[in-house]
Amino acid sequence: MAVFCRALQKPSFSVAVKNFPEATQSTWIISQRCKFTKSRIPPEVFEERSKEHDKYDGDPEQPHKLHLVTRVKSTTRRPYWEKKIVHDLGLGKSQQACVHKNIPSINSKLKIIKHLVKIQPLKLPQGLPAEEDMADTLLNSNGELVVRKRLQPLEPKAIEP
Repeated sequence: MAVFCRALQKPSFSVAVKNFPEATQSTWIISQRCKFTKSRIPPEVFEERSKEHDKYDGDPEQPHKLHLVTRVKSTTRRPYWEKKIVHDLGLGKSQQACVHKNIPSINSKLKIIKHLVKIQPLKLPQGLPAEEDMADTLLNSNGELVVRKRLQPLEPKAIEP
């Protein structure tokens, strides 16, 4: 097949092809092998998702600060660069959530693997937790970061005789 493709590129053979009837020429041209194959990624993945602002109570003028990224598809039979990005983002296990900043460097990586992951804004109903409250936070499956307040013991009253 490669010999045939090289032969089509030579000018002497192209003159000979012109002498064939048109029906024969089309079968010769169609039978050429294409180097690149069609992508298996469905076109819906690459469509604009501006409608999802309403779904997640988002505002396009005030974007969220943190992403909640969950890997939903396997990296088996995916290219090496997608596997590397999944590993770099810490998405080794399936269905395990990971929090990332909403910055251009992370967003460009997420754009490459967006068919493998689910991206949601991280909701902070009680606000951003303080440093001492970070150990008592809980991440819900719907994307909310809940801070559980620890009860502080009361100081015992002094006993007066």
